Amino acid sequence: MTWQAHGDPMMWIAGIRALWLQALHPRAVRGVIQNSDFREDAWGRLLRTADFVGTTTYGDTTAAERAGARVRKIHRLLGATDPDTGERYGVDEPALLRWVHCAEVGSYLHVLRRSGYPLTDAAADRYLAEQRTAARLVGLDPADVPASRADLTAYFDAVRPELAAGPEAREVDDFLRRPPVHPLLTPARRLLWTRVAHLAYGSLPPYAHELYGRPAPGPEAVTRHLRLTGTALRAVPARLRWQLPPKHIVRAMRRLGPGTRPAPYKHGA
Repeated sequence: MTWQAHGDPMMWIAGIRALWLQALHPRAVRGVIQNSDFREDAWGRLLRTADFVGTTTYGDTTAAERAGARVRKIHRLLGATDPDTGERYGVDEPALLRWVHCAEVGSYLHVLRRSGYPLTDAAADRYLAEQRTAARLVGLDPADVPASRADLTAYFDAVRPELAAGPEAREVDDFLRRPPVHPLLTPARRLLWTRVAHLAYGSLPPYAHELYGRPAPGPEAVTRHLRLTGTALRAVPARLRWQLPPKHIVRAMRRLGPGTRPAPYKHGA
């Protein structure tokens, strides 16, 4: 499921949704803000995350394990401080890693299915079960990670009281709404990014809209726009889309043969 689904172009919109959702966990987002110049390196951070997902999906076992070891090593060295209590904690706390993982894979699955990507309920459960491997690579015990839609729903229900749109979340929200760009690119940001970000934000769960304090279009309108966007992006030939760096899928097909080409119709294979 992962091999087929992660080749879809709507993964980029899903990734932006995941950033908005992840930022609502105060302890998790604090670790990001306190350990990086988020506003200066947000693009780099987004691309590194995409590279990690691409490597763990389409790279060989050695590359995936190496990528996971690198992430675990970085996380072991980093900590954050609660400004209210003075508590110092590691960013590799299992509860924080679990939240980041669930917000990410939950966003991927939500946006793909809502935009018209053909995944049955059983296939969606298989996808989440496969993602326990990705969870292991970042340092989680796979047994502690939701492995089905029911498990994931129960997890989000349980963690919901811990979520809040604190100052760090507001910083992420501000960036995602108006990312800094060169003045010459401001019209492009207004034309392209604003629409993409608006769609990603609209696809968040209602409680996220409430926490951020900004309304979103009605669910039917969001679903319609997700489907239209998905149809348009999927109309671009995959051989062109996959030529964009870092070309994980192209390299995987060269390594394993053209028969490994990701495609939705292969879900039953």
